[in-house]
Amino acid sequence: MEGLSSKLEPPNHGNLITILSIDGGGIRGIIPAVMLEFLESQLQKLDGEEARLADYFDVIAGTSTGGLITAMLTAPNDKTRPLYAAKEITPFYLEHSPKIFRQPRYGIFGSIGTLMKLLSGPKYDGKYLHNLVKELLGQRRLHQALTNVVIPTFDIKNLQPVLFSTYMVPVAKELDVLLSDICIGTSAAPTFLPAHHFENKDDQGNVKEFNLIDGGIAANNPSLVAISEVTKQIVKSNPNFFPIKATDRERLLVISLGTGSDKVEQLYNAKSAAKWGIISWLFDNGNTPLLDAFNQSKADMVDFHNSVAFQAYGSLDNYLRIQDDTLKGVSASVDVATTENLANLVTIGKALLKKPVSRINFDTGRYQPIPNGGTNEEALIRFAKLLTEEKSRREQYRTNRSD
Repeated sequence: MEGLSSKLEPPNHGNLITILSIDGGGIRGIIPAVMLEFLESQLQKLDGEEARLADYFDVIAGTSTGGLITAMLTAPNDKTRPLYAAKEITPFYLEHSPKIFRQPRYGIFGSIGTLMKLLSGPKYDGKYLHNLVKELLGQRRLHQALTNVVIPTFDIKNLQPVLFSTYMVPVAKELDVLLSDICIGTSAAPTFLPAHHFENKDDQGNVKEFNLIDGGIAANNPSLVAISEVTKQIVKSNPNFFPIKATDRERLLVISLGTGSDKVEQLYNAKSAAKWGIISWLFDNGNTPLLDAFNQSKADMVDFHNSVAFQAYGSLDNYLRIQDDTLKGVSASVDVATTENLANLVTIGKALLKKPVSRINFDTGRYQPIPNGGTNEEALIRFAKLLTEEKSRREQYRTNRSD
């Protein structure tokens, strides 16, 4: 299969199709990074220290900051192994976030300066991020990812989503772009970072132009996009999926990691929003109401859809969504990269491991614990066991076929 890790046999050699999804959220990417470190550590307990997440998932999907994490987990090093282990992602954020999101001066003059900058351009110039990502990923292209990846972006010129999927590369060579360009594009959040323009040639020499902004515009929670990409392969009769059916939802195993949100302080209300003009919708007391509402509503709708669909097929235990909707103050921001806040996000991530497995209640919009569902930590331990069993099952199939 195109882009598939040599460590993982195709899905038709086992029982499950394994999907990992990581939301967008700027510096809040630290929260899923903590989850990923724990999950990979459990895989290593079962299969050895060299085990990496890319060895176990058929697809890893990520939006914005989740897209960067996806690239870090799947881009090959010079030994054709993942460029980063999961335990290295949080230190990466702690080191580089303050330089990507340089904090403005405090006080009235700092606030006025920030507002004036937002009126004339993005809050950050993106130069440090762009140079960092280009240095990190070099000339590696989409097809080189060690397992299939799905990273949403949005083309502002054509006003349509652009999905960078390894599944699409064999028939759409123009999408086989540099991973660095994908990461810069998917993280180009409006008002925060500049849009990203680049061109790419297909194998016939035809030039494709891209004008990309934040993938969150298309899918801040990319789990449903990843499921759709898998379903397309089944519908197209990809031999690596036969005899799986498009309706075999019980054969999907999905881990979807959120980056947290603030539904506790209730920062906005209709009384105040009724008076807002365009500036207030984009920037209100350090917050971004329009982007917050846009991204959160889509993420919740995807989670609600997944929960209902998995339940309808009697496979709800195969779907794990980990999200914390109790963030407060600066911890809910995407760019307050102070030492204190970054350390607090690590603490929040570790605390989230100990919290009960929860699912969204669409009536209230809040996450509620599942009766007898255990903790997120316990759920990840269970999923690690399922992942190692699936990998072993596929390897045994290959052994039996060769015999």
